[in-house]
Amino acid sequence: MNLHQDLKKGIEEGDFRIIARALTLVENDIEPSADLLKSLKIKDTLVLGVTGPPGAGKSTLVNAITNNLLIAGKKVAIVAIDPTSPFNFGSLLGDRIRMSQQFNNPNVYIRSIATRGALGGISPKTLEMVDVLKAAKFDLIIIETVGVGQSEVEIAGLADKTCVVLVPESGDEIQNIKSGLMEIAQVFVVNKADREGADVFANNLKKLVNERHQAIPVFKTVADKNIGLVDLCDWVLEEKGYTNEKRKFLIADKAYKIIQNQKTKGIDKTKLLNDVKEALLKPDFNVYQFTQDWLRHS
Repeated sequence: MNLHQDLKKGIEEGDFRIIARALTLVENDIEPSADLLKSLKIKDTLVLGVTGPPGAGKSTLVNAITNNLLIAGKKVAIVAIDPTSPFNFGSLLGDRIRMSQQFNNPNVYIRSIATRGALGGISPKTLEMVDVLKAAKFDLIIIETVGVGQSEVEIAGLADKTCVVLVPESGDEIQNIKSGLMEIAQVFVVNKADREGADVFANNLKKLVNERHQAIPVFKTVADKNIGLVDLCDWVLEEKGYTNEKRKFLIADKAYKIIQNQKTKGIDKTKLLNDVKEALLKPDFNVYQFTQDWLRHS
């Protein structure tokens, strides 16, 4: 059996060690990742997207949701999408820090992925890595994205259900919520609901939802104390009852990114960096002229 078949077999059997290896190959575009992706039987595993502004307690909420699902006998994969360092293109935060409580649990698989500069918090490689996890034996895949506001609409296409996490202090941002996050949310969670102003904020949010004639539930939670999680988890696990209309656009965009990736595969980034270093020494450096010349000669 070759490496490609070994990886496929290990993924389908839910072997975490093999899954980790396959994800590394896919993320870094190392063979046989292309053949592997083409051969996988990708299941219709539920994908929950968790997004919202920084400081809303997204990681704590994901941890609490996971704990409740484990009690229900579920197997969970968590993809924590972290900001990218512009210097080494790696993830700035680590899965051990974010989800240390779950790290050694045999029913939880955690992976941190760098955004690699993607504005929506979703890099092209994230799409492929989620497909690998869909081929494994998980009941739910949770994707937690960077809190970068309205540019997070990409998560709505990737996830079957999108959870927008807010805190009572978000009350001043109600107009921003109206114009941006309302478009992607299937549920709002007011976390840290033991803080002052939580009831008022939650009620204002419900009124806003009703004004838009959308049946979007609003839950109040205190994730670090496991308060309000039962109703939220029931919502997560219930049948969707609707089709993700953004799916066709996501698939078209995914195909475009795959084509784009294939077209740029031969570009040597190390050589590009070295050539930029050298070109920057010239007083008349112009990045547009440099790019045109570089493409012509590379």
